[in-house]
Amino acid sequence: MKAIFTLIIALSFGTGILFAQENSESTGPEITFESTTVDYGTIERGSDGNRVFKFTNTGDKPLIITNTRGSCGCTVPRHPQGAILPGESEEIEVRYDTNRLGRINKSVTVSTNAGSPVRLQITGEVINTEN
Repeated sequence: MKAIFTLIIALSFGTGILFAQENSESTGPEITFESTTVDYGTIERGSDGNRVFKFTNTGDKPLIITNTRGSCGCTVPRHPQGAILPGESEEIEVRYDTNRLGRINKSVTVSTNAGSPVRLQITGEVINTEN
């Protein structure tokens, strides 16, 4: 009887440790975008080239954006400075030079403390309406 009682206590203790470890694990920071693509559609030359990518830190540690880089000089991103706390939402602003005519197919690479960089896509077309 004593052996059974000891076994029950040992199993209970072991189960408690497993649950405590499971609950104490963290996922770290995690960046989740509403959309990783912005489509300008067909826009006129000289139009407003500013757009935003909205995101949330869905992790459980502060998120830090260390760098945002456009694929060329015509695509200029601007990211928030400082830590984005778990559950907070922010925006990465992107300005495209709409004086360049033709198809838009650019990207912005976002580097964070959450791991692998994220690539955001920018598409559309700039047309000239002046004749």
